[in-house]
Amino acid sequence: MTSMHVISSRIHTIIGLIVGAVLVVAPWIFGFADVEAAKWTAIVVGVVILLSELTTTSPVSPMKLVPMRIHVWTDVLVGVVLAASPWIFGFADNDAKVWVPHLVVGIAVIGYALITRTDDETAATTTRTREPHATSGL
Repeated sequence: MTSMHVISSRIHTIIGLIVGAVLVVAPWIFGFADVEAAKWTAIVVGVVILLSELTTTSPVSPMKLVPMRIHVWTDVLVGVVLAASPWIFGFADNDAKVWVPHLVVGIAVIGYALITRTDDETAATTTRTREPHATSGL
């Protein structure tokens, strides 16, 4: 059976940083800044995603605090909350431009989390330790 984990932790982190940043400005991009619950949900979740990506064990994260295995499942949880947020926080009855971005981005976060390899930094370390050392030839 072929593994569906096709995204490296490096690419996952880059995607997450972009998603987090876009969520922070989404209320003004999509025109729902006047709907307080939708606006603050996007901003808070965006900041949470940004901080989360900056603290994983991914090669591009500056602070290596949270193992990718845990981070990915945190992303799934954040994605579920974001996707359900229009109903949880009561803005699902607004125009589609208000609630659809939350639903779509939440589902996307779940999706890219579930297809992320969480062991690539371990694999890279193992590969490096098994490589033969160069000799001077003398």
